[in-house]
Amino acid sequence: MFATLARGPLADRAQALFPGAMACAVVAAAAGFLGEHYGAPVLLFALLLGMAMNFLADGEGPCRPGIDFCARQVLRTGVALLGLRITLAQVASLGLGPVLLVVASVAITIGLSMIVAKRLGFQSLFGLLTGGATAICGASAALALAAALPAHPQKERATLFTVIGVSALSTFAMVAYPMIAKALGLDARLAGIFLGATIHDVAQVVGAGYSLSNETGDVATLVKLLRVSMLLPVILLAAWITRRRSAGEAIAGAKPPLLPGFAIGFALLVLVNSSGWVPHLVQGAGTEASRWFLIAAMAAIGMKTQLRELATVGIKPIALMIGETVFLAGLALVLMRWLA
Repeated sequence: MFATLARGPLADRAQALFPGAMACAVVAAAAGFLGEHYGAPVLLFALLLGMAMNFLADGEGPCRPGIDFCARQVLRTGVALLGLRITLAQVASLGLGPVLLVVASVAITIGLSMIVAKRLGFQSLFGLLTGGATAICGASAALALAAALPAHPQKERATLFTVIGVSALSTFAMVAYPMIAKALGLDARLAGIFLGATIHDVAQVVGAGYSLSNETGDVATLVKLLRVSMLLPVILLAAWITRRRSAGEAIAGAKPPLLPGFAIGFALLVLVNSSGWVPHLVQGAGTEASRWFLIAAMAAIGMKTQLRELATVGIKPIALMIGETVFLAGLALVLMRWLA
């Protein structure tokens, strides 16, 4: 009788998800170990290890439900928890100039990326995905935007390509941009603004900033967190485009919400975190949970994708992402003359 009472829809669901979720957790742990010991982006390791184990997601095997769950629900939870990284006080402490610089550079880079992607023969949403990853926070932004964009047969391949491209470019920028800042004679504050406004991933911003000085590292980190806060309006843009594209569908109830639930969670956590009521222990735990959720989700996305599909992307997407990176760096240097 007790065994019967213990069973139920929730227990059945957990049993179905467990094999795939455990596989994603194991890959995430392996990626974390490799990232810690070799200094490369953990999300990139998770992606590559996941792709090596993509046989787990084939057909209707026991791991498929859990992998799908991690690639969707766990991903969205990880994005929402990113809100614990940011407070409104951090944004205000930068002053109006850097705030305007970040807003302008993100908006211009994404807008131009959508236009260029269309000219290159892609959907404008591909430009939104790559431009958002470049302009906001690298692989994390790519995953967040992918969760908000409409379903498409090429969506997962585009997300994987974006993660690989932005991780490689971010690692290059971490090495090259401090040298550029020195060559241009930027002081500690301006160097921090430049690094925080241009390098893709948070970890690489921190590494580049503190390689120059503590002041540069502090400023670069704050500017980078401001860029992360731009994730919410860009997710709103992606959700609005998704609604417009689904408006013509005949299926009742097919239109998605204007503001996805994970975006609401992100905004609420920013507000709660700004109140000062959240203990540092909770902030740290939430940030760490977000990191591991995103790593597990990246592993799941890798498992769902065939490597041979990724190898067919061609030269145009690569040129697009390199162009976005170079443009963002140049734009930031220009805007710094008036806004920093």
